[in-house]
Amino acid sequence: MKLLSVDDARARMLAEVEPRPAETVTLAAAIGRVLAEDVAAVRDQPPFAASAMDGWAVRAADTPGALKIVGESAAGHGYEATVGAGEAVRIFTGAALPDGCDAMVIQEDAERAGDAVRVPQVASGHYIRPAGGDFRAGSVLLKRGQRIDPWRLSLAASAGRAEVQVHARPRVALLSTGEEIVEPPGVPGRFQIYDSGAPALAAMVEAWGATVTRAKPVRDELEAVVAALEAAEAELIVTVGGASVGDHDLVRAAAQALGLALKVESVNVRPGKPTFFGVLEDGRRLLGLPGNPASAFVCAEMFLKPLVARYLGASPEPATITARLAQDLPANGPREHWMRAKLDHVDGGVSVRPYRDQDSSLVSVFAASDALLRRRSGAAAAAAGDVVEVLPLARA
Repeated sequence: MKLLSVDDARARMLAEVEPRPAETVTLAAAIGRVLAEDVAAVRDQPPFAASAMDGWAVRAADTPGALKIVGESAAGHGYEATVGAGEAVRIFTGAALPDGCDAMVIQEDAERAGDAVRVPQVASGHYIRPAGGDFRAGSVLLKRGQRIDPWRLSLAASAGRAEVQVHARPRVALLSTGEEIVEPPGVPGRFQIYDSGAPALAAMVEAWGATVTRAKPVRDELEAVVAALEAAEAELIVTVGGASVGDHDLVRAAAQALGLALKVESVNVRPGKPTFFGVLEDGRRLLGLPGNPASAFVCAEMFLKPLVARYLGASPEPATITARLAQDLPANGPREHWMRAKLDHVDGGVSVRPYRDQDSSLVSVFAASDALLRRRSGAAAAAAGDVVEVLPLARA
């Protein structure tokens, strides 16, 4: 089988995927979605010069001095007249600056006496938020491909948008195979284990922005695997287990019965070498992940997350960072190794310590990890303090 590097394998997979069509949703429904359009402001923000504090709206030329109080300007209820020489208006935070005024005096610096207020000298623009100080009408505030979070939603709302165009969520069908798999709370037999991979992968995919359907674990029979693949209604089918070439690994054979055009046969990675990807005759994409949970999780971060991002119209490239090793590491072998690891923030920097046991079946190690440490194929031994490449993992 032809082994591809992680980068080459991911590139081949992404070449087979296009962003989903755009759909219009309300802002409330846009959280976590990826914009399919630019969002521009329909007017200036703020649309008028406004007070930054509570106090008195004045003409800077009239300060210092005692000024006649002629009215009030509050948020949503401005002072309609023009302020003349020797006059002042009571003003509150966010309220429009009355015509004729060019500054404000904060209330702590002023002294009111009946219908007059004594103010110190201030310069033009003092404590004033200028019209358009945040953004101007027509300014592009959010760009196609950005994911909507609460802060970007607020920006879209301030731009006057009630709806936005986002890419439709991709449908992902998740299928576990193997006679040894039992779903909780079922009682496993003597030679069976609980399915820990598929529930976690489903949660990952949902968090990444796709919709997920899960099929019940499929027994190791070719006809059963073919039937399960046929029944999957999705743009992307993800299988867990049965990805290798052993006697009980039937996913490839089942997919070939459905006209699989293989794009990635195997990946030169540890863990996860059996991972494969292809296109079925009907156009559905198929990503085959190994059955060992850690292998499946690592390869989900390497390949499944970027595929979901591409469907959503977002950047598919993993966002790695650099960190300093907290311990020595021996030279790496011929396979690229993504080691489960723990990050630590010390002395203004980031350090990383890989776990000692990297066995691909250990769910407990993955649950304790918050990063994957990348060791490239044939990498030389590394010493504590060396800079290495790390992929942070989302942790609550």
